[in-house]
Amino acid sequence: MTDRYAVVGNPIAHSKSPEIHAAFARQTGQDIDYAGLLAPPDGFRATVESFRDAGGKGVNVTVPFKLEAFDLADDVSQRAKDAQAANFLRFDQGRIHADNTDGVGLTRDIVRNLGLGLAGKRVLLIGAGGAAQGVLTPLLEYEPRILTIANRTVEKALRLAETFRHKPVAAASVLSGLSFGELAGHHFDVVINATSTSLHGELPPLPADAFAAGALAYDMMYAAKPTPFLAFAAARGAKTSDGLGMLVEQAAESFLLWRGVRPETAPVIAMLRNP
Repeated sequence: MTDRYAVVGNPIAHSKSPEIHAAFARQTGQDIDYAGLLAPPDGFRATVESFRDAGGKGVNVTVPFKLEAFDLADDVSQRAKDAQAANFLRFDQGRIHADNTDGVGLTRDIVRNLGLGLAGKRVLLIGAGGAAQGVLTPLLEYEPRILTIANRTVEKALRLAETFRHKPVAAASVLSGLSFGELAGHHFDVVINATSTSLHGELPPLPADAFAAGALAYDMMYAAKPTPFLAFAAARGAKTSDGLGMLVEQAAESFLLWRGVRPETAPVIAMLRNP
């Protein structure tokens, strides 16, 4: 019998996840069906429970339901606890298991696909919301020399840095929070945009000298053309990447957790880049 999975969000029609998981299934010979589920703003729990009761094996979770997914679970991984959000649910013997694969998706894309080691690097993470919190632990596991969180509201950046500073995973890194105005004179090897500015065609207020020579600018959003952040970075000599690889890598981690096999991501990324 075909095992059923889905991605739950609102909106959901734009999601590439069904296409990605269909490609993974073909590649690995797994018999699955993966669909998009539109949940009403106040109907996430009901949507998930209905899918589970109809025989669904698990779901991915996207905007705006990752906090609700975390709260819905019976068992929560350490990654999801650190993120305080979940994008992965597995249904097993009446229990709901939650995880967060966003951070490992980001780091695998940077390190494996883009070939940039993070150890000893100066990393700037723009934003202090859920997207930033979701990737902090996997970034720190690579032991960057400096990991700076910058945010319009500096108190949020300081609070997030303080929350993670005392975790064992942060021992090898200098972790700090700054306002955008305090970034002047600081140069970074990796600059990651974890804000929603790209969704609105806006640019975070970065100083022009934020990018060190040979720096990578990474936008966690993906789009058909360069976002304002990536265009700004490219004009200052940085290498650039959008978040499509992160999307595929986090999906591959979910596939592994559900099916016990990790698919090859490179051909799927190439398929999406060149439809």
